[in-house]
Amino acid sequence: MTSPIPTIGVLALQGDVREHTAALEAAGARVVPLRRERELRDVDGVVLPGGESTTIEKLLHVFELFEPLRAALGSGLPAFGSCAGMILLADRVLGGVEGQGSLGGLDITVRRNAFGRQVDSFETDLVVEGVPDSVEDPVRAVFIRAPWVEESGAGVQVLASVGEGPAAGRIVAVRERDVMATSFHPEVTGDLRLHRMFVQIVADRG
Repeated sequence: MTSPIPTIGVLALQGDVREHTAALEAAGARVVPLRRERELRDVDGVVLPGGESTTIEKLLHVFELFEPLRAALGSGLPAFGSCAGMILLADRVLGGVEGQGSLGGLDITVRRNAFGRQVDSFETDLVVEGVPDSVEDPVRAVFIRAPWVEESGAGVQVLASVGEGPAAGRIVAVRERDVMATSFHPEVTGDLRLHRMFVQIVADRG
């Protein structure tokens, strides 16, 4: 049952857990760590943080959370994934390690580490559809060993693409129904607009 203040679980196995927790709380949500199947019953939405996608996938299996979370997403649980979280939410993954799987939930094909290695990390400004005033006040996007979206299905809304440079035109933010994902790390910049957007998505389901 969705409460007036949505309860959002942050997958707390590896990655930017504290940063997402702080941003979601500042955006008006109640936040709980998510590590076990039983904790899924108490959340209205879930955030899959940046980190290392293969490590997170392995830990999901260790904690016996992979299949329950995949089932919850398949049943319509709202979700927001950043960087590694985007890879985990993608229906199809390119450039993964042998046997790498995903939870699914977004009809997209992502390319893992598409922007290069750690030394190729960069920042840029983005106009993000649905984010208030992002034309006048762009979203500062931090890319760290980030994926990009190679292909998106007909039901997927493209929220942002890189505007300039060698990766110009590459899709880096998407939404399908109540699931959204970014290639970049909005949790590290102090800009709460994407987190507010997700909190509103979850609250609107109530």
